[in-house]
Amino acid sequence: MRSTGSYVTTTTLGEAVRAFVPLALPPASPPLAAESHTAANRRAEMALARLGGVAGLVPSVDWLLYSAIRKEALLTSQIEGTEATLTDLFDDEAGQVLANTADVEEVTNYLRAFRLVRDNLRSEAGLPISVRLLCDAHRLLLDGARGAGKQPGELRRSQNWIGGARPSRAAFVPPPPDQVPGLLADLERFIHDPAPALPPLPPLVRVALVHVQFETIHPFLDGNGRIGRLLIAALLEHWGLLSEPLVYLSSYLKQHQAEYYRRLSAVRTEGDWEGWVGFFLDGVEAAATDAERGIVAMASLINADRKRLLATPRVGAVALRLFELLPLMPRFTIEQARQKLDTTFPTATSAVKLLQDLGLLTELTGQKKNRLFSYAAYVELLAGGP
Repeated sequence: MRSTGSYVTTTTLGEAVRAFVPLALPPASPPLAAESHTAANRRAEMALARLGGVAGLVPSVDWLLYSAIRKEALLTSQIEGTEATLTDLFDDEAGQVLANTADVEEVTNYLRAFRLVRDNLRSEAGLPISVRLLCDAHRLLLDGARGAGKQPGELRRSQNWIGGARPSRAAFVPPPPDQVPGLLADLERFIHDPAPALPPLPPLVRVALVHVQFETIHPFLDGNGRIGRLLIAALLEHWGLLSEPLVYLSSYLKQHQAEYYRRLSAVRTEGDWEGWVGFFLDGVEAAATDAERGIVAMASLINADRKRLLATPRVGAVALRLFELLPLMPRFTIEQARQKLDTTFPTATSAVKLLQDLGLLTELTGQKKNRLFSYAAYVELLAGGP
């Protein structure tokens, strides 16, 4: 059995606990067995390549990003117990008052953190993947009432634990806080070293290793799971596995949540890196295949609806422009449509009515004022409905 770290005794809340300190990556004694991941890695890379190719079916990549990033934000937050839905997000963006404001805020905070990381990686003046960038993302993630007392943007200064009401009953105790900076520095070096192992490890395998190491270090008081999964998405793009973040891996991890946690634990307790890497690569393949199916379904729906609109004698330029906005604005008020179209309220109202008459838009409130409209078929498609 491979050793992946050692235990040190530390005290927290007056209780002595054994905290786990992981060895630096990559796995050693023995090294990661290539035969354990070669075939699965090839399948996962091919699934990502197919996904990148099918993205061209949709006229605007922004349409794909709008849904993919929101699904990832939603699902990664649901893993941590957040109960917001995709329609809650759409309603929030449409300016509606929601009952579960705090849950929606957590999801929108993840969106802000994701954009921050992505903008930095795409800018010549931006930060690389680093402890500093992850701290900046963490600050946005925990912005608001729920995260105020959890040191947003800062590495933890106290001992944390996972599972159990008290430290002595914990399922896992991460490294003591004084060891966290050094462990993260080692992880940062592994990320930026082009050949950290001999033979060199494929990029997807390196992503898998990085995720476990980050979760094992557990450097923040809260939000470690979400930042760790954000790191997966960032590395997929940073290492050229996808040109756009179109895969929402959190869907697979949520569906297999018990095995996800069991595999993470088995790395620490049994040195089973191979089992985790195989699970992760299967997840990438499944998530990429699901995303590919979703893009094909989205393209089919939008193309069919556009044909219906173009076949209508009354269609005008404003109605066409409104239709092209719908994938980025699936729920909206007429005032929001007016602003996006940069037109008058009566003109926007006429365009909305035309799309409503065709059955493309549904009015949700039954009111005469402040009405909310939905591109219902599109919303149902994204939410996994009929």
